[in-house]
Amino acid sequence: MSVLRHGFLFWVERSAKQELIRLYGEAATLSNDPDAACFCLTHAYIFALEAGVLEARGLHARLKAEGHEV
Repeated sequence: MSVLRHGFLFWVERSAKQELIRLYGEAATLSNDPDAACFCLTHAYIFALEAGVLEARGLHARLKAEGHEV
């Protein structure tokens, strides 16, 4: 695999994770069910950790506030 192709695939994967973080975070915010919201927050948090983005800290704080993370 060429360096350019590898770099492009890395960018696409990172962009996809950023979008998943946003979508799961939005779903958590819009949910009326605390368990469903924390389910979405957990997924957003995992994708944020995988992507290495700063949003992970805020998502972790939201999970802690809901009593779903220590």
